[in-house]
Amino acid sequence: MPKQVTGLAAPLPLANVDTDVIMPKRFLITITREGLADGTFADLRFDDAGDIRPEFILNRKPWNVATILVVGDNFGCGSSREHAVWGLSQLGITAVIGTGFAGIFYDNARKNGLALPIVTADERDRLLELAQQGIEVAVDIENCVITAGKFSTPFQMDAATQMALIEGRDDILDSLEYSEAIRGYEEAFGEKMKVSVLK
Repeated sequence: MPKQVTGLAAPLPLANVDTDVIMPKRFLITITREGLADGTFADLRFDDAGDIRPEFILNRKPWNVATILVVGDNFGCGSSREHAVWGLSQLGITAVIGTGFAGIFYDNARKNGLALPIVTADERDRLLELAQQGIEVAVDIENCVITAGKFSTPFQMDAATQMALIEGRDDILDSLEYSEAIRGYEEAFGEKMKVSVLK
């Protein structure tokens, strides 16, 4: 991921949007990560007949090409399904700005390169107002600053998540950094087990 992501922001001020709203369970039948964009916010984007709901923000111009979301409180609550993050990414979303996120959703986002800047309620509300005007937003991950026109505000992001996003890291890459130490521990543990068995 680049050190800064820029794009049109869409306002989605709904509180407690859970992972079943982000990615309904009927779309979890795939054994790969592909094809999940269609399932993302499916019940908000489409009616029961599969027709587009024209009132939903991501179906309306110019927000139909938005790459950043400004969301209500507690976004990403509910189940641990990683498909919710995969779907958002496949839909073209690079950042979701909110006042806080469910822990598992936050971790899944970090592992998959989706930025989740955390701001105060007042800052979020100002960004919602600006997003409703169809404004472009820049999220500077390196310096933890969001800029939208003349408005600028810092955001919170822990250092580990920040570096993971900038460097494109995940848990596997982090573990590989300690591969020699892990190998050494395994060898020492194996020797200890041999001695224990011989006794």
